[in-house]
Amino acid sequence: MTSASTLQFKSVTYTGIKQGPRVIIMGATHGNEVCGTQAIGRVMAELDAGRLHIAAGSVTFVPIVNPLAYAQNTRSGDRNLNRDLFPKADPQDFEDHVANWLCPLLAQHDVLLDLHSFNAAHGEPFVMVGPVDNDGPLEPFRHMREERALARRLGVRRFVTGWMAAYGGGVQRRSRASSSSAAELETVLRYGVGTTEYMRSTGGYALTLECGQHLDPQAPQVAWRAIMNTLAFLGLVEAPEPAPVPFDEMEALQMVVVHDKLDAGDRFTRQWASFDAVNEGEQIGVRADGTPVVAEFSGRILFPDTNAGPNQEWYYLTRPNPSFGQE
Repeated sequence: MTSASTLQFKSVTYTGIKQGPRVIIMGATHGNEVCGTQAIGRVMAELDAGRLHIAAGSVTFVPIVNPLAYAQNTRSGDRNLNRDLFPKADPQDFEDHVANWLCPLLAQHDVLLDLHSFNAAHGEPFVMVGPVDNDGPLEPFRHMREERALARRLGVRRFVTGWMAAYGGGVQRRSRASSSSAAELETVLRYGVGTTEYMRSTGGYALTLECGQHLDPQAPQVAWRAIMNTLAFLGLVEAPEPAPVPFDEMEALQMVVVHDKLDAGDRFTRQWASFDAVNEGEQIGVRADGTPVVAEFSGRILFPDTNAGPNQEWYYLTRPNPSFGQE
C-alpha cells in the first residue's frame, strides 16, 4: 500500500520568449485515468528533444495531479478530488493536500485543459464546457467565447454544458427535502466545484476533455491531439491554427436535471451508458418500493451510476443545446 507521506507533487513549465497566455494542462486528476499522463509525457519528450518549442506564453504540465490515486490505480485516493476543490486551512485527507498545492497553481494561469477518461464500455470522446457569460451567484463567468472557441478545436464533436446548474438544482431539491440551512446549502454547492469550476472562479477559463474509455488505446492519441491543438490555437507554438469542428457536425447537449438514488434498493432496468438515447416516458429504473422511474423528456442519459449510494447522484438527463457556439 502506498504511503501518502512518501508522495510528492510535480509540475513542469515551459516559457517562450514572446508574451502569451499562461496555459496549464493536467492528467490523472483521477488516478485510473492515465491517457492524459501518457499524452503529456509524449509532448514533454518532444519539447525536451527540441522537436517542439514554446514560442510565446507558457505551458505548465501536471502529468499526475493525484499521485496517491495514480499509485493505487484508483479513481480517488481518500476521496474524489474533483469535488469540493478548495484550499483547506486544516487538511483532513490526501485530496485536501492536493488542493492546497493545486489551487494556487491554477490561479497563476489563464487557461486549463484537464484530460480525463471514462468507465463506460463504449462511447466517443466529449468535452465538458462552462456556462454562458453571467453575473449570477452560482458560477459567474466572462470568457464564454474564448472557452467555446477552444473547445471546438480540441478534435471532438460532442459538447456538454450545464454541470453546475444541473448539480445545483439537485442540491437545492435535496436541501428542501432535508430543511437544510442556507449555510449548509452553500457548503454542499461547493462540493460541486472541481478543477474547471475552480479555474473559472479565479478569472480564467477551463475545459474537461473526456478522451475515451479508460483502456481505449486511442484515448492517449485523443489527448495528445487536444494538447497540440490547444498550443497551436492559443499561439504558444508556431503551427497552423487548427480548424474548428463545423457547426453541422457538432452535437451539443445541455445537462438539465439530476436524479438521485433515494434508497439502496433503487435500480436501473438495464445497463445504461452515458449518451444512450431515452424517449419521453421510457422507463429508466425502478424505486425500491416498485415505483417506475421514467424519462420526463426525450434526450440522452449521462453519468448513470449503478454504485451510487442513497441520496447521491444516480443519473443526469440532457437535451440538445442548439444555441451552443452561437450565443
